[in-house]
Amino acid sequence: MDHHQQGRVAPVLNDAVPVRHPGRWISAVIIVGILVLMVQSVITNHNFRWDVVGTYILDVKVVQGVGWTLLLTVASMVLAIVLAILLAVMRQSDNPVLRYTSWAWVWFFRGTPVYTQLVFWGLIAVLYPKISAGIPFGPELFSMDTSTVITALVAAILGLGLNESAYLAEIFRAGLKSVDKGQTEAAEALGMGKGKIMWRIILPQAMRIIVPPTGNETIGMLKTTSLVLAVPFTLDLTFATNALANRIYLPVPLLIVAAIWYLVITSLLMVGQHYIEAYYGKGVDTNLAPALINPAAAKAAAAVAPSAEAEPSLRMDFPEDETK
Repeated sequence: MDHHQQGRVAPVLNDAVPVRHPGRWISAVIIVGILVLMVQSVITNHNFRWDVVGTYILDVKVVQGVGWTLLLTVASMVLAIVLAILLAVMRQSDNPVLRYTSWAWVWFFRGTPVYTQLVFWGLIAVLYPKISAGIPFGPELFSMDTSTVITALVAAILGLGLNESAYLAEIFRAGLKSVDKGQTEAAEALGMGKGKIMWRIILPQAMRIIVPPTGNETIGMLKTTSLVLAVPFTLDLTFATNALANRIYLPVPLLIVAAIWYLVITSLLMVGQHYIEAYYGKGVDTNLAPALINPAAAKAAAAVAPSAEAEPSLRMDFPEDETK
Protein backbone atom coordinates (compact mmCIF):
# COMPACT_ATOMS: atom_id res chain seq x y z
CA MET A 1 0.00 0.00 0.00
CA ASP A 2 1.54 3.30 -1.12
CA HIS A 3 1.45 6.63 0.69
CA HIS A 4 -1.29 8.01 -1.58
CA GLN A 5 -3.69 5.24 -0.52
CA GLN A 6 -2.83 5.63 3.17
CA GLY A 7 -3.60 9.38 3.14
CA ARG A 8 -6.90 9.04 1.23
CA VAL A 9 -10.03 9.68 3.32
CA ALA A 10 -12.82 7.13 3.01
CA PRO A 11 -15.75 8.60 1.03
CA VAL A 12 -19.01 9.23 2.80
CA LEU A 13 -21.56 7.03 1.08
CA ASN A 14 -24.72 8.36 2.71
CA ASP A 15 -24.52 11.85 4.15
CA ALA A 16 -28.24 12.02 5.05
CA VAL A 17 -29.66 15.32 6.16
CA PRO A 18 -32.44 15.04 8.78
CA VAL A 19 -35.83 16.18 7.57
CA ARG A 20 -36.78 19.51 9.05
CA HIS A 21 -40.21 19.93 10.62
CA PRO A 22 -40.66 23.63 11.18
CA GLY A 23 -44.44 23.26 11.40
CA ARG A 24 -44.10 21.10 14.51
CA TRP A 25 -41.98 23.68 16.32
CA ILE A 26 -44.25 26.56 15.32
CA SER A 27 -47.41 24.73 16.41
CA ALA A 28 -45.77 23.65 19.69
CA VAL A 29 -44.72 27.24 20.47
CA ILE A 30 -48.24 28.54 19.72
CA ILE A 31 -49.95 25.88 21.85
CA VAL A 32 -47.54 26.29 24.76
CA GLY A 33 -48.01 30.06 24.62
CA ILE A 34 -51.81 29.71 24.71
CA LEU A 35 -51.57 27.26 27.64
CA VAL A 36 -49.31 29.61 29.59
CA LEU A 37 -51.74 32.49 29.05
CA MET A 38 -54.69 30.35 30.14
CA VAL A 39 -52.90 29.13 33.28
CA GLN A 40 -51.83 32.65 34.14
CA SER A 41 -55.38 33.99 33.75
CA VAL A 42 -56.84 31.20 35.86
CA ILE A 43 -54.27 31.68 38.64
CA THR A 44 -54.30 35.47 38.75
CA ASN A 45 -58.07 35.94 38.37
CA HIS A 46 -59.36 36.44 41.91
CA ASN A 47 -62.94 35.73 40.84
CA PHE A 48 -62.14 32.01 40.81
CA ARG A 49 -61.66 32.20 44.59
CA TRP A 50 -59.09 29.42 44.89
CA ASP A 51 -59.06 29.95 48.65
CA VAL A 52 -62.70 28.83 48.76
CA VAL A 53 -61.87 25.88 46.51
CA GLY A 54 -59.17 24.81 48.92
CA THR A 55 -61.56 25.15 51.85
CA TYR A 56 -64.32 22.96 50.39
CA ILE A 57 -62.37 20.44 48.28
CA LEU A 58 -62.31 17.99 51.22
CA ASP A 59 -65.51 19.11 52.91
CA VAL A 60 -67.45 16.31 54.55
CA LYS A 61 -70.54 16.92 52.43
CA VAL A 62 -68.44 16.94 49.25
CA VAL A 63 -66.59 13.72 50.13
CA GLN A 64 -69.88 12.02 51.02
CA GLY A 65 -71.26 13.22 47.67
CA VAL A 66 -68.30 11.59 45.92
CA GLY A 67 -69.07 8.33 47.71
CA TRP A 68 -72.76 8.40 46.76
CA THR A 69 -71.86 9.26 43.17
CA LEU A 70 -69.50 6.28 42.96
CA LEU A 71 -72.17 4.03 44.48
CA LEU A 72 -74.73 5.20 41.92
CA THR A 73 -72.26 4.71 39.06
CA VAL A 74 -71.15 1.22 40.06
CA ALA A 75 -74.63 -0.09 40.95
CA SER A 76 -76.21 1.33 37.79
CA MET A 77 -73.46 -0.07 35.55
CA VAL A 78 -73.67 -3.53 37.15
CA LEU A 79 -77.43 -3.59 36.58
CA ALA A 80 -76.99 -2.26 33.03
CA ILE A 81 -74.28 -4.81 32.11
CA VAL A 82 -76.32 -7.77 33.36
CA LEU A 83 -79.39 -6.61 31.46
CA ALA A 84 -77.35 -5.76 28.35
CA ILE A 85 -75.81 -9.24 28.15
CA LEU A 86 -79.29 -10.76 28.45
CA LEU A 87 -80.72 -8.39 25.83
CA ALA A 88 -77.83 -9.00 23.41
CA VAL A 89 -78.28 -12.77 23.65
CA MET A 90 -82.06 -12.40 23.25
CA ARG A 91 -81.52 -10.23 20.15
CA GLN A 92 -79.57 -13.07 18.48
CA SER A 93 -82.02 -15.77 19.51
CA ASP A 94 -84.00 -17.80 16.99
CA ASN A 95 -87.08 -17.18 19.12
CA PRO A 96 -88.93 -14.20 17.56
CA VAL A 97 -90.63 -13.33 20.89
CA LEU A 98 -87.28 -12.88 22.64
CA ARG A 99 -85.78 -11.12 19.64
CA TYR A 100 -88.59 -8.54 19.33
CA THR A 101 -88.80 -8.06 23.10
CA SER A 102 -85.14 -7.11 23.14
CA TRP A 103 -85.68 -4.77 20.19
CA ALA A 104 -88.67 -3.08 21.91
CA TRP A 105 -86.65 -2.61 25.14
CA VAL A 106 -83.82 -0.91 23.29
CA TRP A 107 -86.26 1.18 21.26
CA PHE A 108 -88.12 2.48 24.32
CA PHE A 109 -85.25 3.22 26.70
CA ARG A 110 -82.98 4.64 24.00
CA GLY A 111 -85.76 6.71 22.51
CA THR A 112 -86.79 8.59 25.66
CA PRO A 113 -84.65 11.06 27.66
CA VAL A 114 -83.04 9.68 30.78
CA TYR A 115 -84.25 12.71 32.73
CA THR A 116 -87.88 11.86 31.84
CA GLN A 117 -87.33 8.26 32.90
CA LEU A 118 -85.88 9.39 36.23
CA VAL A 119 -88.91 11.62 36.86
CA PHE A 120 -91.21 8.65 36.20
CA TRP A 121 -89.24 6.46 38.61
CA GLY A 122 -89.53 9.22 41.20
CA LEU A 123 -93.30 9.21 40.75
CA ILE A 124 -93.65 5.42 40.78
CA ALA A 125 -95.10 5.51 44.32
CA VAL A 126 -97.78 7.92 43.10
CA LEU A 127 -98.67 5.76 40.11
CA TYR A 128 -98.59 2.51 42.09
CA PRO A 129 -98.99 3.17 45.84
CA LYS A 130 -98.79 -0.56 46.59
CA ILE A 131 -96.93 -3.49 45.10
CA SER A 132 -98.97 -6.65 45.35
CA ALA A 133 -98.93 -10.16 43.94
CA GLY A 134 -101.70 -12.68 43.69
CA ILE A 135 -103.93 -14.67 41.39
CA PRO A 136 -105.58 -12.58 38.62
CA PHE A 137 -109.19 -11.82 39.61
CA GLY A 138 -108.52 -13.87 42.76
CA PRO A 139 -107.10 -13.44 46.24
CA GLU A 140 -104.12 -11.23 46.93
CA LEU A 141 -101.11 -13.10 48.33
CA PHE A 142 -99.09 -10.17 49.66
CA SER A 143 -98.73 -6.42 49.25
CA MET A 144 -96.41 -3.67 50.45
CA ASP A 145 -96.04 0.06 50.13
CA THR A 146 -94.12 1.04 47.03
CA SER A 147 -92.30 3.86 48.82
CA THR A 148 -90.76 1.39 51.28
CA VAL A 149 -89.37 -0.80 48.48
CA ILE A 150 -88.45 1.73 45.82
CA THR A 151 -86.64 4.41 47.76
CA ALA A 152 -84.97 7.41 46.13
CA LEU A 153 -81.68 5.51 45.87
CA VAL A 154 -83.32 2.43 44.32
CA ALA A 155 -85.33 4.60 41.91
CA ALA A 156 -82.16 6.41 40.82
CA ILE A 157 -80.29 3.12 40.24
CA LEU A 158 -83.23 1.64 38.33
CA GLY A 159 -83.65 4.75 36.19
CA LEU A 160 -79.96 5.00 35.31
CA GLY A 161 -79.39 1.25 34.94
CA LEU A 162 -82.39 0.50 32.72
CA ASN A 163 -81.60 3.42 30.44
CA GLU A 164 -77.95 2.44 30.14
CA SER A 165 -78.80 -1.20 29.43
CA ALA A 166 -80.33 -0.19 26.09
CA TYR A 167 -77.09 1.41 24.91
CA LEU A 168 -74.86 -1.34 26.26
CA ALA A 169 -77.06 -4.00 24.64
CA GLU A 170 -76.23 -2.56 21.22
CA ILE A 171 -72.51 -2.41 22.10
CA PHE A 172 -72.54 -6.03 23.27
CA ARG A 173 -74.49 -7.12 20.19
CA ALA A 174 -71.91 -5.45 17.94
CA GLY A 175 -69.11 -7.20 19.84
CA LEU A 176 -70.75 -10.62 19.56
CA LYS A 177 -71.41 -10.17 15.85
CA SER A 178 -67.78 -9.16 15.23
CA VAL A 179 -66.67 -12.77 15.81
CA ASP A 180 -66.75 -14.77 12.61
CA LYS A 181 -69.46 -17.42 12.42
CA GLY A 182 -66.96 -19.96 11.18
CA GLN A 183 -65.45 -20.17 14.65
CA THR A 184 -68.82 -21.13 16.11
CA GLU A 185 -69.32 -23.75 13.42
CA ALA A 186 -65.84 -25.14 14.02
CA ALA A 187 -66.47 -25.33 17.76
CA GLU A 188 -69.79 -27.09 17.18
CA ALA A 189 -68.01 -29.55 14.90
CA LEU A 190 -65.66 -30.34 17.80
CA GLY A 191 -68.67 -31.14 19.99
CA MET A 192 -68.66 -28.03 22.20
CA GLY A 193 -71.96 -26.85 23.68
CA LYS A 194 -73.42 -23.39 23.11
CA GLY A 195 -72.56 -22.19 26.60
CA LYS A 196 -68.98 -23.34 26.31
CA ILE A 197 -68.67 -21.78 22.84
CA MET A 198 -69.95 -18.45 24.15
CA TRP A 199 -67.70 -18.51 27.23
CA ARG A 200 -64.50 -19.91 25.69
CA ILE A 201 -64.65 -18.79 22.05
CA ILE A 202 -66.97 -15.84 21.46
CA LEU A 203 -66.71 -13.66 24.59
CA PRO A 204 -62.87 -13.51 24.82
CA GLN A 205 -62.73 -12.14 21.28
CA ALA A 206 -65.82 -9.94 21.59
CA MET A 207 -64.52 -8.30 24.77
CA ARG A 208 -61.77 -6.62 22.73
CA ILE A 209 -64.54 -4.78 20.86
CA ILE A 210 -66.84 -4.32 23.87
CA VAL A 211 -64.45 -2.90 26.47
CA PRO A 212 -63.51 0.51 24.93
CA PRO A 213 -67.09 1.76 24.36
CA THR A 214 -68.19 0.27 27.68
CA GLY A 215 -65.47 2.29 29.39
CA ASN A 216 -66.79 5.41 27.68
CA GLU A 217 -70.32 4.57 28.83
CA THR A 218 -69.06 4.15 32.41
CA ILE A 219 -67.47 7.58 32.35
CA GLY A 220 -70.66 8.96 30.85
CA MET A 221 -72.68 7.29 33.61
CA LEU A 222 -70.49 8.99 36.23
CA LYS A 223 -71.57 12.37 34.89
CA THR A 224 -75.17 11.32 34.22
CA THR A 225 -75.59 10.73 37.95
CA SER A 226 -75.87 14.52 38.26
CA LEU A 227 -79.43 14.13 36.90
CA VAL A 228 -80.70 12.07 39.83
CA LEU A 229 -82.13 15.24 41.34
CA ALA A 230 -85.12 14.44 39.11
CA VAL A 231 -86.00 11.42 41.32
CA PRO A 232 -85.27 13.32 43.68
CA PHE A 233 -82.00 11.95 45.12
CA THR A 234 -80.12 14.72 46.92
CA LEU A 235 -76.87 13.17 48.13
CA ASP A 236 -74.75 13.06 44.97
CA LEU A 237 -71.73 15.26 44.30
CA THR A 238 -73.45 17.81 42.06
CA PHE A 239 -76.28 18.44 44.50
CA ALA A 240 -73.88 18.63 47.47
CA THR A 241 -71.70 21.27 45.80
CA ASN A 242 -74.74 23.21 44.58
CA ALA A 243 -76.16 23.26 48.10
CA LEU A 244 -72.88 24.60 49.51
CA ALA A 245 -72.71 27.21 46.72
CA ASN A 246 -76.22 28.43 47.50
CA ARG A 247 -75.31 28.70 51.18
CA ILE A 248 -72.22 30.89 50.65
CA TYR A 249 -73.45 32.61 47.47
CA LEU A 250 -70.30 31.59 45.57
CA PRO A 251 -71.22 29.19 42.75
CA VAL A 252 -67.95 29.30 40.76
CA PRO A 253 -65.58 27.87 43.42
CA LEU A 254 -67.97 25.02 44.20
CA LEU A 255 -68.36 24.26 40.50
CA ILE A 256 -64.56 24.00 40.35
CA VAL A 257 -64.64 21.65 43.35
CA ALA A 258 -67.15 19.37 41.59
CA ALA A 259 -65.16 19.49 38.34
CA ILE A 260 -61.92 18.53 40.11
CA TRP A 261 -63.55 15.53 41.75
CA TYR A 262 -65.14 14.40 38.47
CA LEU A 263 -61.75 14.70 36.74
CA VAL A 264 -60.05 12.64 39.46
CA ILE A 265 -62.65 9.85 39.28
CA THR A 266 -62.65 9.86 35.49
CA SER A 267 -58.85 9.59 35.44
CA LEU A 268 -58.97 6.58 37.75
CA LEU A 269 -61.63 4.94 35.57
CA MET A 270 -59.47 5.53 32.48
CA VAL A 271 -56.54 3.79 34.16
CA GLY A 272 -58.73 0.77 34.90
CA GLN A 273 -60.02 0.78 31.33
CA HIS A 274 -56.45 0.81 30.00
CA TYR A 275 -55.52 -2.35 31.90
CA ILE A 276 -58.72 -4.16 30.90
CA GLU A 277 -58.09 -3.28 27.25
CA ALA A 278 -54.50 -4.48 27.58
CA TYR A 279 -55.70 -7.79 29.02
CA TYR A 280 -58.20 -8.54 26.24
CA GLY A 281 -55.98 -7.07 23.48
CA LYS A 282 -53.05 -9.43 24.01
CA GLY A 283 -51.63 -10.62 20.72
CA VAL A 284 -53.93 -8.36 18.67
CA ASP A 285 -53.29 -4.75 19.58
CA THR A 286 -49.89 -3.83 18.14
CA ASN A 287 -49.58 -0.86 20.51
CA LEU A 288 -49.50 -3.15 23.49
CA ALA A 289 -46.75 -5.41 24.75
CA PRO A 290 -46.72 -8.86 23.12
CA ALA A 291 -48.35 -11.67 25.03
CA LEU A 292 -46.02 -13.59 27.30
CA ILE A 293 -45.19 -17.10 26.09
CA ASN A 294 -44.94 -19.84 28.61
CA PRO A 295 -41.41 -21.29 28.15
CA ALA A 296 -42.52 -24.78 29.14
CA ALA A 297 -45.40 -24.70 26.64
CA ALA A 298 -43.12 -23.42 23.88
CA LYS A 299 -40.59 -26.18 24.60
CA ALA A 300 -43.32 -28.82 24.55
CA ALA A 301 -44.72 -27.47 21.28
CA ALA A 302 -41.28 -27.51 19.70
CA ALA A 303 -40.77 -31.09 20.80
CA VAL A 304 -44.13 -32.22 19.40
CA ALA A 305 -44.00 -30.24 16.14
CA PRO A 306 -42.61 -32.37 13.26
CA SER A 307 -39.47 -31.05 11.61
CA ALA A 308 -38.55 -31.22 7.95
CA GLU A 309 -35.75 -33.63 8.70
CA ALA A 310 -38.04 -35.96 10.63
CA GLU A 311 -40.85 -35.75 8.10
CA PRO A 312 -39.38 -35.46 4.56
CA SER A 313 -42.90 -35.42 3.13
CA LEU A 314 -43.51 -32.06 4.80
CA ARG A 315 -40.56 -30.43 3.11
CA MET A 316 -41.60 -27.66 0.70
CA ASP A 317 -39.50 -26.90 -2.33
CA PHE A 318 -39.08 -23.28 -3.28
CA PRO A 319 -37.66 -22.45 -6.73
CA GLU A 320 -35.89 -19.41 -5.28
CA ASP A 321 -33.89 -21.60 -2.94
CA GLU A 322 -32.80 -23.88 -5.78
CA THR A 323 -31.57 -20.97 -7.88
CA LYS A 324 -29.53 -19.70 -4.96
